[in-house]
Amino acid sequence: MTTRRLVLATRNRHKVAELRDILGAAGLDVELVGADAYPEIPDVPETGVTFAENALLKAHALAEATGLPAVADDSGLCVDVLGGAPGIFSARWAGKHGDDRANLDLLLAQLGDISDPHRAAHFACAAALALPDGTERVVEGRLRGTLRTAPAGDGGFGYDPILQPDGDTRTCAELTAAEKNAISHRGQAFRALAPVVRELIG
Repeated sequence: MTTRRLVLATRNRHKVAELRDILGAAGLDVELVGADAYPEIPDVPETGVTFAENALLKAHALAEATGLPAVADDSGLCVDVLGGAPGIFSARWAGKHGDDRANLDLLLAQLGDISDPHRAAHFACAAALALPDGTERVVEGRLRGTLRTAPAGDGGFGYDPILQPDGDTRTCAELTAAEKNAISHRGQAFRALAPVVRELIG
C-alpha cells in the first residue's frame, strides 16, 4: 500500500515539522508536505469570520487545487474583556499583517487600565481537514492564561511574550519549544486532528 500524501496549507516549515511529529507519534504513515510543494497555488484570502471558517476555506482550496487531502489551521488571541478580540484579526490588529511588535504594543495600550483579575485570555486554534470529495472535519484547541502588562521572553512569536498560561509563572515566550508544543492551542488542535486523519485517509 502506498503512503498517502497530505498537504498542510502553510509555508511555515516549523508548523509542517510540528504536525509531522504529531502524526508520526500517532503511528500514521502519511507523507506530509507544506504548500511550498505547490508554489503555483496562490495563498487563500482568509475571508471567514471565525477561525474554523478560515481553516476550512484554506483546506478546501488546497484539496481542490491538488486533488489531495489537505489540512489548514487558523489561530489567534482572544481577550475576555475585549469580547474575544483580536480573534481572527490577531495578525493584523495594528493594521499591518504580521507586525508582531505593533500588534502587541497596541493591545497592551488598550488594556493599560485593566487590572490583573480581568486580564484573562486564551489562544485558540481551529484545524481543518478537507478531502477532494468535499468531506470536511474541524477540531479546536485552546490555551487559557492571563495577559502580562509587559512582554517577557525571547521565544515564540506573536502574542507569546504576554500570555502567561494558567498554572505557570512564565509567559509562552519563556517556555522551551517542547514545553510550549505540549500545551499550545495548535498542538492540542493538531493532536485532536490525528485520529480524524486516521479515520478519513488511513
